[in-house]
Amino acid sequence: MGKTWLSMTAADLGRGIAAAQIDPVDLVEIFFNAIDAHEHTKKIYARTTKTRARGEALAASERARQGTRRGPLDGVPISWKDLYDSAGTVTEAGSALLKGRIPDSDARVLANATRAGLVCLGKTHMTELAFSGLGLNPVTQTPPNVYDPDLAPGGSSSGAATSVGFGLAAAGIGSDTGGSVRIPAVWNNLVGLKTTSGLLSLSGVVPLCSRFDTVGPLCRSVEDAALLLAAMQGVAAPDLGNAMLNGRHFAVLETVAMEDCREAPLADFEAALEKLARAGAKITRIKIPAVAQAMPLSACLYTAQAYAQWGKAIEAAPDKMYPPIKARFEAGQQFSAVEYLRGWQELDALRKTYLAATAVFDAVLIPSSAILPPDRERLLQDEDYFISENLLALRNTRIGNLMGLCAITLPTGTDGCGIMAMGNPFEEAKLLRMAAAMERCVGTRHPTSDC
Repeated sequence: MGKTWLSMTAADLGRGIAAAQIDPVDLVEIFFNAIDAHEHTKKIYARTTKTRARGEALAASERARQGTRRGPLDGVPISWKDLYDSAGTVTEAGSALLKGRIPDSDARVLANATRAGLVCLGKTHMTELAFSGLGLNPVTQTPPNVYDPDLAPGGSSSGAATSVGFGLAAAGIGSDTGGSVRIPAVWNNLVGLKTTSGLLSLSGVVPLCSRFDTVGPLCRSVEDAALLLAAMQGVAAPDLGNAMLNGRHFAVLETVAMEDCREAPLADFEAALEKLARAGAKITRIKIPAVAQAMPLSACLYTAQAYAQWGKAIEAAPDKMYPPIKARFEAGQQFSAVEYLRGWQELDALRKTYLAATAVFDAVLIPSSAILPPDRERLLQDEDYFISENLLALRNTRIGNLMGLCAITLPTGTDGCGIMAMGNPFEEAKLLRMAAAMERCVGTRHPTSDC
């Protein structure tokens, strides 16, 4: 029975604990046994936190026995990307520049999750300082793609995704600055939620670009995403029951998102749209020039802030970084303060235009990724290929970051493919309800007959 726990959703594990069918102490040991035995553990986990986890599980077990559980995920074990500070545990953000760094306290979202009863299994590998969507990290470790170890896992939350995909965590917490939750989620057949910038605290989170950085879960269901978000916020989760597609009006964004989209992701996306339409959703295809106008601003707004954050450390020890990642940071040197500030002024105006153009729709839909996971060895050998594939991998996800939106990617049953829904800023509850209805139609867990 215990081994089946490794593939259950976090919500189902929580229900099992509430029904006294699962003891959190037994549950955490099942996960650690799986972690210890797995051939790829060292490529997925930077380090485990067994003492902490066992103490948290014991406390959760006692609360369950006394009927004082703190929430629906009390006692459920999850992983954390190695840029979330955890007291007394090395936190290096996948970078040799931070080797041996030990924070004194937990990141705010980790502290909130702990108060909600979640159990911290450990810290997962990631791209250096979170600045790539491919998931490669020759400096520390590159986790294997769940479907094929020769393919890139997606990043920068690569270990967060694969810890869940291989059954080594019930869910993983990652971060998303330009797609770093959603790309590894779609390439490993998971749900990935990008939250609105500012919704969740970044206190104790190693920064990349603070105006774009967001916290988000990678998990097996929309329900899990909703519950994890609530736990990290310290609030009650939204009610996802009775969410329907009939009468919903979705926009399909054809500006930028469909350009150079590879055959398999595009075909999979169109098939998902057909299912949504059969379930009663209205689909309208739209073009928004503001999106195309915003995309070139990425070169300045991302790299300038990233280099301002990390430039001195990189200049002091340039040989400690993987050259393509170092080059991405160094590109920020070319932009002036005037260009950066003007870029933000322009982006703020374009965001208003986008929101006005999408106001009549319940959500905006696009393919989660324009490409399938590329070959990892070729990425390591061919720097031009690394650059081109990284930009295309993050192209669609970056739309949500640039427009300041919340967004969620859902698996559709085709390896490496997914459908992304984007919602208005701070409307995560509405987005999650729609995603729950979409999941029942296009997802792989509980598809309904009307789709």
